[in-house]
Amino acid sequence: MTDSLPISRINELPAAAWAEALKSVVGVAEWVDRIESARPYPDRAALLELAEREASALTEAQVRRALADHPRIGALTAPGSRAAAEQSGVDAADADLTERLRIGNRAYEDRFGHIYLVCAAGRGGRELLADLTARLDNDPAAEILVTRRELAAIARKRLERMVIP
Repeated sequence: MTDSLPISRINELPAAAWAEALKSVVGVAEWVDRIESARPYPDRAALLELAEREASALTEAQVRRALADHPRIGALTAPGSRAAAEQSGVDAADADLTERLRIGNRAYEDRFGHIYLVCAAGRGGRELLADLTARLDNDPAAEILVTRRELAAIARKRLERMVIP
């Protein structure tokens, strides 16, 4: 599914097509199944709330599986890709920022055992670096909660683009 559709069309999609589209939102089969099986959605808001709530309820293992679909913040991504659009506030031409993000990503991964995930849409690279640096002070249990919350925000943003009002 490449075009944005109204909720009425989303409700009419074949289950397999909608499930495939949902995999690009959160690549966790249990999440996809819960969202897909809740159709028909009464409206766009109900879908968005459900998606965010279900992403917030993912287990730590499910969150870690979902991270596999996300590039590192500041990493080179294909021009025009969803990742490039979501991280458009990160100036790849700023070599100092790119290097500081690379170092921060490595420190984060060493500390927590997974990539740094943040809902980057509408945020600049310096803001993301400050967030990454601050989150390095979290304990692992607190950080997985923050990561889950960020994943839920990303899911909502992606669905907002997929489902027109």
